[in-house]
Amino acid sequence: MAAISLHRVSKRFADGTAAVKDVSLSIADGEFFILVGPSGCGKSTLLNMIVGLEDVSDGEIRVAGQRVNETDPKDRNMAMVFQSYAIYPHMTVRENMAFPLRLARLPADEIARRVAQAADMLELGALLERKPRSLSGGQRQRVAMGRAMVRKPRAFLLDEPLSNLDARLRVQMRTEIARLQRRLGTTTVYVTHDQTEAMTLGDRIAILRRGEVQQVGTPRELYEHPCNLFVAGFIGSPAMNFFPAELRQDRSLQLPMGECRLPEETRRRLPAERSAFIAGIRPEHFQDATLGPQTAEHQLRFAIRVDVVEWLGAELFVHFDAEEATRASLPALPEDLELNIASSAKLRLVARIDTASQAREGEQLELGLDVRKLHLFDPETGASVS
Repeated sequence: MAAISLHRVSKRFADGTAAVKDVSLSIADGEFFILVGPSGCGKSTLLNMIVGLEDVSDGEIRVAGQRVNETDPKDRNMAMVFQSYAIYPHMTVRENMAFPLRLARLPADEIARRVAQAADMLELGALLERKPRSLSGGQRQRVAMGRAMVRKPRAFLLDEPLSNLDARLRVQMRTEIARLQRRLGTTTVYVTHDQTEAMTLGDRIAILRRGEVQQVGTPRELYEHPCNLFVAGFIGSPAMNFFPAELRQDRSLQLPMGECRLPEETRRRLPAERSAFIAGIRPEHFQDATLGPQTAEHQLRFAIRVDVVEWLGAELFVHFDAEEATRASLPALPEDLELNIASSAKLRLVARIDTASQAREGEQLELGLDVRKLHLFDPETGASVS
């Protein structure tokens, strides 16, 4: 096992494209660390630099305290698991798992012992004599994991290993990978574009955007205290709702749904020179106001006309328009956030409410918004101010 540190690491390709820009990270020994972000943000390039498949343009990478910038991939003692499995079709499961050990010229009895041990942990014992074509996608991914495990590497590097699996298998394999990492205690760097994988697997997460790290923290820290608009919109499903907000002279906040009083502690943090903000609220911080008593001090109640209802058994999503706020009144947002706001004349919002609600499409519904859960952002820089 080994700690991994990156100090001001950058990657520029021959055509001048900067894929990774001045990234500094510290990954603890035994930590499950996630690199997450949209396609093209530089996360796979960063992983390839750690393992040695890409050269570092600037900066330094250290593994267990030793600089590895000039070290060949085979000498870094790291095991990589790819999205496409990358197992040999003409070899059996046993031969695939034993292959890196044979290359290392380990004794036959040691190879057999390690393969048997990994196969037992991954429940592959009954499949050792099969070839990949007779395996399911989940089984192939476990073979790829087993081939990495038998090497006893200093770190596991996983590049979107679940992307080719169907939804049910992704959930199953996600649980298996988490259980396996906890059992082995090996430093793991995991790349994904799926924020659900990131939130459920990682001890800590680094969110990347256009080659730059936006925020590093635990899943709870990123969810509850996003540092900017991008992180707020990326973490959470459904995504956070955004809409314009204006701070009045009496320090009340005008939202598309009405006027509310912010908690004193929030008001104290707001910059005195600014009155216009972008407000954000997560879908789960709305309530159906008809279902029970509301705390008037922290609730903004307002009526909506329900556009779409999505009932998922344990969850109920209500989609509606903020009738008084047109999209034109919202300051320009980064392109990355456009997917979080429907491209229509009005602001489309979504609420996750109690399944006991009688919400019906086309009908009126009274909602409550928990003002204490509002996030406020500077419309010019995108930075959180609340």
